[in-house]
Amino acid sequence: MSSHSTDGGRVALVTGSSSGIGAAVARRLAGAGYRVVVNSARSVEAGERLAAELPGAVYLQADVSDETQAGALVARAVETLGRRLDLLVNCAGTTRFIAHDDLEAASPEVWRHLYDVNVIGVWQTVTAAVPHLRKTRGAIVNVSSQLLAKALGPDVRVNAVAPGLIDTPWFDGVEGADQAKAHVAEVVPLRRVGRAEDIAGAVHDLAHSAYITGEVLLVDGGGHLLG
Repeated sequence: MSSHSTDGGRVALVTGSSSGIGAAVARRLAGAGYRVVVNSARSVEAGERLAAELPGAVYLQADVSDETQAGALVARAVETLGRRLDLLVNCAGTTRFIAHDDLEAASPEVWRHLYDVNVIGVWQTVTAAVPHLRKTRGAIVNVSSQLLAKALGPDVRVNAVAPGLIDTPWFDGVEGADQAKAHVAEVVPLRRVGRAEDIAGAVHDLAHSAYITGEVLLVDGGGHLLG
């Protein structure tokens, strides 16, 4: 990572950071000295509140699934915070809770929406950010399993965090969520459900691990060991 400079230090853009994992990542990075761009597509008030809590942070609204908005988000982030970008963390995501046996509920419209946000949105933000990250020899951390490390190395490192069950607002009011959390806490080796701060710590560590790229880090309390 680039060292601190007179322009205010390192800059991180964290998409989907108004709540949950993204908010925890933004707080962790701000605590480490980054100037953070907080982003969301809809939760404007929550995003603005978070940015106001973090030293040197700003909030920028944009829907990363829209190509024009994704590009504008990166451009505005660079323009607003010192004309540089050192770290892109793709936390923006969406889901739909559908019973596994209710195939009709998983309509083509649902799949298109999930793909637009969770896959295309990541790609569009990365594409816009890469020219700036090359200049700072920066890093990308995706909260997913997409890998771009081979294409962008050695200038930009790319890693991914693959979370297990993490207790975030996504599960508020979802039928069966409490039972699922209790089950995970009972069976995983670390005997608890993950917290957003656990993912934030993993993102921070990958962002600063200078000789790690192309890695998918499982953060699931050891759940993958259950087979």
